[in-house]
Amino acid sequence: MVFVRTTSPRPVEVGAVFPELAPLARPAIRLHPRPGSPSVRDSSVGGPLLWPAGKPWPHCEDAHLHVDTGFRRSPTEVRLQRRLQSRWRPDDRPPAFTPEEQALSERNAEWLAERLGASPPRPAECPVPMLPVAQLFLRDIPLLRPPGQADLLQILWCPYEHEPNYKPSTALFWRSAAEVGDILATPPEPYEADYPGYVPEPCVLAPEAITEYPNSLDLSPGLQRMLEDWSRWEAAGVDVDSSYAEYPRDFYSIHLGNAPGWKVGGWPPWGRTDPIPRYCTVCEVQMVPLLTIASWEWDGGEGHSWAPQEDQAAALAGSYAGQDPAQPTRVEVGSTDNMQIYVCPTSPEHPHTDLIQ
Repeated sequence: MVFVRTTSPRPVEVGAVFPELAPLARPAIRLHPRPGSPSVRDSSVGGPLLWPAGKPWPHCEDAHLHVDTGFRRSPTEVRLQRRLQSRWRPDDRPPAFTPEEQALSERNAEWLAERLGASPPRPAECPVPMLPVAQLFLRDIPLLRPPGQADLLQILWCPYEHEPNYKPSTALFWRSAAEVGDILATPPEPYEADYPGYVPEPCVLAPEAITEYPNSLDLSPGLQRMLEDWSRWEAAGVDVDSSYAEYPRDFYSIHLGNAPGWKVGGWPPWGRTDPIPRYCTVCEVQMVPLLTIASWEWDGGEGHSWAPQEDQAAALAGSYAGQDPAQPTRVEVGSTDNMQIYVCPTSPEHPHTDLIQ
């Protein structure tokens, strides 16, 4: 079943009110991930991958921090806990396992006992099997610019934090879906994850093409001063809450600039740092945003204006039973930040890079 998500119209047409910003408009595709049961033939977040049986599953060879975070659980445990949490009883008694969940729990316990019973027991594997983060087909995400005849992008990460930036390491694979014959039925999974937020919940997508404008930090000082000039907003006849009169740039940042949430293309969501250009290590061309991996689909408070029209009621209702409609993937990177994946615009097969924002 196809579902649709539609970004609410912006309260101001940026290019019309501020023609100086019109040349900076960029296309983006909001992915709108929502919990579901994607197949290997679907674009998804955290879903199964169309992975050739004859190709080795990617493993992380990096050094891993062996500091017990107090949150480490196997991916199976994380998913089971989420299922139970979604069915939590009003009387605060934990819900019972379904037969399927009971079988998963028992298999997970046997697996952990086998691992911990090894001599000597190891706190973590090395190399570590990577977890699927996103699978995007060109037919669904036409903004992708794959190399050669590829029409499928697969992104995985290692669910451990890595020095020096304390974030999961990522891997990208471009492939032609038509060339995939036998599919790997049971991919390996890591022994544990540093945090539950590194285990994406399987989600189906409702891609939506939008037009984005830069984060205010990406603007020149002159353009930033233009946004801070309340008289420009008044002269344009824009109906903006007068409470923004002292800081109209905040209105732009909250409601008009780059969209929050999982998206392909568009502008980076700066804020953790000032803008940091990324350059290809092979050809030195400035890299461009490929994918934003977001902790939140929209912000609380006034930021819920970015919630799709179909989700406005849920956005206003807030979280229930530990589930927040603004966090359907259950992913958390950094301090509930975003991970930005960048690629070379001239040669997508060149090494990518990523950044927490």
